[in-house]
Amino acid sequence: MTEGVDTDLLWEEFHRAVNMNSEELRSYLLTAASDEEGFPPDPDLGIDELGRGVLHVLGKRKGDLTRADLDVMRQVVELVETMGDRTDDESRRTQMTVGHDPLRG
Repeated sequence: MTEGVDTDLLWEEFHRAVNMNSEELRSYLLTAASDEEGFPPDPDLGIDELGRGVLHVLGKRKGDLTRADLDVMRQVVELVETMGDRTDDESRRTQMTVGHDPLRG
Protein backbone atom coordinates (compact mmCIF):
# COMPACT_ATOMS: atom_id res chain seq x y z
CA MET A 1 0.00 0.00 0.00
CA THR A 2 1.24 3.52 -0.64
CA GLU A 3 1.63 6.33 1.84
CA GLY A 4 0.12 9.77 1.45
CA VAL A 5 -2.91 8.53 -0.49
CA ASP A 6 -6.38 8.33 1.00
CA THR A 7 -6.84 4.76 -0.16
CA ASP A 8 -10.24 4.39 1.48
CA LEU A 9 -11.65 7.40 -0.35
CA LEU A 10 -10.11 6.38 -3.68
CA TRP A 11 -11.43 2.82 -3.21
CA GLU A 12 -14.96 4.18 -2.68
CA GLU A 13 -14.75 6.58 -5.64
CA PHE A 14 -13.39 3.84 -7.89
CA HIS A 15 -16.16 1.41 -6.96
CA ARG A 16 -18.76 4.12 -7.47
CA ALA A 17 -17.35 4.88 -10.93
CA VAL A 18 -16.99 1.22 -11.97
CA ASN A 19 -20.59 0.04 -12.20
CA MET A 20 -19.92 -3.11 -14.23
CA ASN A 21 -18.80 -6.30 -12.52
CA SER A 22 -15.60 -8.01 -13.61
CA GLU A 23 -17.38 -10.59 -15.77
CA GLU A 24 -19.34 -7.88 -17.63
CA LEU A 25 -16.17 -5.84 -18.16
CA ARG A 26 -14.14 -8.85 -19.30
CA SER A 27 -16.84 -9.80 -21.78
CA TYR A 28 -17.10 -6.24 -23.08
CA LEU A 29 -13.32 -5.90 -23.48
CA LEU A 30 -13.04 -9.17 -25.36
CA THR A 31 -15.93 -8.19 -27.63
CA ALA A 32 -14.48 -4.73 -28.25
CA ALA A 33 -11.03 -6.21 -28.96
CA SER A 34 -12.36 -8.51 -31.65
CA ASP A 35 -13.02 -7.00 -35.02
CA GLU A 36 -13.96 -8.23 -38.47
CA GLU A 37 -10.62 -10.04 -38.73
CA GLY A 38 -10.85 -11.66 -35.30
CA PHE A 39 -8.44 -11.28 -32.42
CA PRO A 40 -5.02 -9.81 -33.17
CA PRO A 41 -2.03 -12.15 -32.80
CA ASP A 42 -0.40 -10.38 -29.84
CA PRO A 43 -0.78 -11.82 -26.33
CA ASP A 44 -2.93 -9.03 -24.86
CA LEU A 45 -5.61 -9.66 -27.52
CA GLY A 46 -5.84 -5.93 -28.22
CA ILE A 47 -7.60 -5.33 -24.91
CA ASP A 48 -7.47 -1.76 -23.60
CA GLU A 49 -4.59 -1.42 -21.12
CA LEU A 50 -6.56 0.64 -18.61
CA GLY A 51 -9.43 -1.84 -18.84
CA ARG A 52 -7.02 -4.67 -18.02
CA GLY A 53 -5.86 -2.65 -15.04
CA VAL A 54 -9.45 -2.27 -13.86
CA LEU A 55 -9.98 -6.02 -14.08
CA HIS A 56 -6.81 -6.52 -12.07
CA VAL A 57 -7.98 -4.10 -9.35
CA LEU A 58 -11.45 -5.64 -9.22
CA GLY A 59 -9.84 -8.94 -8.31
CA LYS A 60 -8.00 -7.47 -5.30
CA ARG A 61 -8.73 -6.59 -1.72
CA LYS A 62 -8.11 -3.03 -0.63
CA GLY A 63 -5.17 -4.07 1.54
CA ASP A 64 -3.39 -5.65 -1.41
CA LEU A 65 -3.36 -2.57 -3.66
CA THR A 66 -0.08 -1.42 -5.17
CA ARG A 67 0.99 2.01 -6.34
CA ALA A 68 0.17 0.93 -9.92
CA ASP A 69 -3.32 -0.14 -8.82
CA LEU A 70 -3.91 3.24 -7.20
CA ASP A 71 -2.81 4.96 -10.41
CA VAL A 72 -5.31 2.88 -12.40
CA MET A 73 -8.06 3.70 -9.92
CA ARG A 74 -7.27 7.41 -10.06
CA GLN A 75 -7.26 7.40 -13.88
CA VAL A 76 -10.65 5.67 -13.98
CA VAL A 77 -12.24 8.08 -11.51
CA GLU A 78 -10.87 11.08 -13.44
CA LEU A 79 -12.01 9.69 -16.80
CA VAL A 80 -15.53 9.02 -15.59
CA GLU A 81 -15.77 12.43 -13.91
CA THR A 82 -14.44 14.18 -17.02
CA MET A 83 -16.84 12.40 -19.37
CA GLY A 84 -19.80 13.16 -17.12
CA ASP A 85 -23.20 12.03 -18.32
CA ARG A 86 -22.27 11.80 -22.01
CA THR A 87 -24.00 8.79 -23.53
CA ASP A 88 -23.25 9.17 -27.23
CA ASP A 89 -21.89 5.94 -28.71
CA GLU A 90 -18.21 6.92 -28.70
CA SER A 91 -18.30 8.30 -25.15
CA ARG A 92 -20.18 5.27 -23.88
CA ARG A 93 -17.69 2.88 -25.50
CA THR A 94 -14.78 4.80 -23.98
CA GLN A 95 -16.30 4.66 -20.51
CA MET A 96 -17.26 1.02 -20.82
CA THR A 97 -13.62 0.07 -21.49
CA VAL A 98 -12.96 1.02 -17.86
CA GLY A 99 -16.07 -0.60 -16.41
CA HIS A 100 -18.45 2.36 -16.38
CA ASP A 101 -21.72 2.18 -18.28
CA PRO A 102 -23.19 5.71 -18.28
CA LEU A 103 -26.65 4.33 -19.05
CA ARG A 104 -26.76 2.64 -15.64
CA GLY A 105 -27.87 4.60 -12.62
